Amino acid sequence: MLPETICLHAGYTPKNGDPAALPIYQSTTFRYDSTENIAKLFDLKDNGFFYSRLGNPTVDAVEQKIAALEGGVGAMCTSSGMAACVGIVLTLAKAGDHIVCSSAVYGGTFNLLAVSLKKIGIETTFIDQSASDEEISSAFRDNTKLFIGETLANPAMDVLDIERLAKIAHQHKVPFVVDNTFATPILCRPGDFGADIVFHATTKYMDGHAIQMGGVVVDIGSFDYAASGKFPDFVEPDESYHGTVYTRDFGKAAFIVKCRVQFMRDYGSCQTAQGAFYINLGLETLPLRIVQHSKNGLEIARMLAEHPKIESISYPALEHDPNHALCLKYLKDGMCSGVMSVVLKGGRAAGAKFIDSVKLCSPEVHVADIRSCVLHPASATHRQLTDAQLEACGIKPGTVRISVGIENIADIKEDILQALAQV
Repeated sequence: MLPETICLHAGYTPKNGDPAALPIYQSTTFRYDSTENIAKLFDLKDNGFFYSRLGNPTVDAVEQKIAALEGGVGAMCTSSGMAACVGIVLTLAKAGDHIVCSSAVYGGTFNLLAVSLKKIGIETTFIDQSASDEEISSAFRDNTKLFIGETLANPAMDVLDIERLAKIAHQHKVPFVVDNTFATPILCRPGDFGADIVFHATTKYMDGHAIQMGGVVVDIGSFDYAASGKFPDFVEPDESYHGTVYTRDFGKAAFIVKCRVQFMRDYGSCQTAQGAFYINLGLETLPLRIVQHSKNGLEIARMLAEHPKIESISYPALEHDPNHALCLKYLKDGMCSGVMSVVLKGGRAAGAKFIDSVKLCSPEVHVADIRSCVLHPASATHRQLTDAQLEACGIKPGTVRISVGIENIADIKEDILQALAQV
């Protein structure tokens, strides 16, 4: 099936007389006829559900759908995108291990790796993803367990050279992990270019309506943990789970099973049945929405690129953007969602005035919503920083993140232009 059909039909197939829409299985637990039935579930020898922290029929249907969209062997929904990232790291690494990560990733991911995981003994080296192969390779160590990047960086909108960086990761015998939140599998499937694990904040375009927090981990099934020699936890018996050997017992799905029965079992960052139902509603229209977001985004970007009050704009679909060639290589028809990073002339005051002047667009700490929304980092998420500190983070005092929605393009243009007139 192709993506448009997968979004509507994968994961749940109603039988004769069943509900046409995905049902909400609003139950924490499930009843069985014998202890033998339950024992097989706990021994991972049978498929089924016994407790909704580890698996629920509604959540499972959404996991199957997203795995099909990304071309993976399995997926696991989580309570947020950050929970998905934590689950990946803790499934692959432990105290004393090391991570290589692009410095262009989402700020929350950067802080998780640079600060929070460092407190528990996992160290990260951040690299410039545009650096040479030799420079990037020099960041890897014997104890490096994964390499992380982001298809479309939030908020810089740099495009990840997935194929090149995946080869470097594999040369060092570690999986390449890609955050595909902004692109979604409609515009890019990182696994097709060598990524081994993909994750999303489903809170963004997958949900699309700003109603449900969530994340998802997708195992592409391409990395050989046994051959790597760097992952003994995958090839030795797991005594906390009845001596399971993940590579032996689950083959290509070794990672996603381990992530579920260790991370989700012990940390409990699960998605709810109700939450999965909402995410599924978003997924059903994702192919239509992401195309319209991209079309509207390109029109707004072209308009702003010519505006006298704009210092610079980062939007890879623009022909003059330094990431345009990578955009054409990795993103369907050169579309790159509705998100862009714009720098207004006039610095912090200009950025704040623009935000305060919009009428249709919504000033909020969110992105990738059906409604157009805007954010001035210097007045919101990074307001504690000086102008010099902002520059050090790659954000200018006049930077504004614009997330173009699916309203009529004429109305979006009118609002942005009238707001710029107030600056």
